[in-house]
Amino acid sequence: MTFSIVARDPETRAIGVAVQSKFVSVGSVVPFASADAGAIATQSFANVEYGPDGLDLLRRGHDAAAVVETLTAADSEAESRQVGVVGRDGSVAGFTGDECFDTAGDVQGEMYTVQGNILENEATVRAMADTYEETDGGLPERLLAALHAGNEAGGDSRGEQSAALYVVKPEGGYDGGNDRWVDVRVDDHDAPIDELERVFKLYDVTLLEREPPAETTELTGETARAVQRTLADLGLYDGDVSEVFDAEARDALESFRGLNNFENHSLDVLEDALANGWADADGEGEPRLVDAIWHGLSRLDRV
Repeated sequence: MTFSIVARDPETRAIGVAVQSKFVSVGSVVPFASADAGAIATQSFANVEYGPDGLDLLRRGHDAAAVVETLTAADSEAESRQVGVVGRDGSVAGFTGDECFDTAGDVQGEMYTVQGNILENEATVRAMADTYEETDGGLPERLLAALHAGNEAGGDSRGEQSAALYVVKPEGGYDGGNDRWVDVRVDDHDAPIDELERVFKLYDVTLLEREPPAETTELTGETARAVQRTLADLGLYDGDVSEVFDAEARDALESFRGLNNFENHSLDVLEDALANGWADADGEGEPRLVDAIWHGLSRLDRV
């Protein structure tokens, strides 16, 4: 009762897994990834040994097809399993055992594989593949878009519960200390993919770095007023609400930046992001501030 996508971005050398399931904490079971090896999704009576064993095989130079063959050949219950593998070398393979519950299947493309079981229909995996190929942006955004598309096309026939996004790249982790570039999970939620996207945006703004803009835009006009009102509602600003984002308003934004650990981005870049992202943002109050910052930053390349 799970659908997932495993994919690699050759430009950034990022590789990872996105998954949704009617199963609690799917992120603790399905995704495995290592920047020096590749990424694996194991599901449908998941054999979690496929993760470390498969990564070890990739690390030793086996391609994805050989990894799948080796893993399933050694597993007496392979026909009830489903697995997708993408190697650091770009090789791709998937497997759906004959005893997986219907509807189950997998589809592969260039540097990605999609797989699902107990699905509402076969269109789920096809929609995920098509959307991944057609979506612009970074690997995390493309993986999330694929999850949304699969869910909208039919998804898990038993419903929704949890979702996860796990992406690695060399020195992509906190302060460059490991390869864990994106690691977000929603363990139990009525709309886990929507919630996963919300958490990812917060994670992105807080932990991932972007190239600074060549020029920054100041907050003015109605957008400045809206941001000031929101900061006032949060208890951070008690000045006059106007179309000028003055020093007092910037001090309030600096307080907001510090409270939310957004130090990856300078105050000027944060103001620029709000100016460029406010119109595209959703929600009210603090959630809209964060969403606006994310939209404004999204036009900049990640480091």
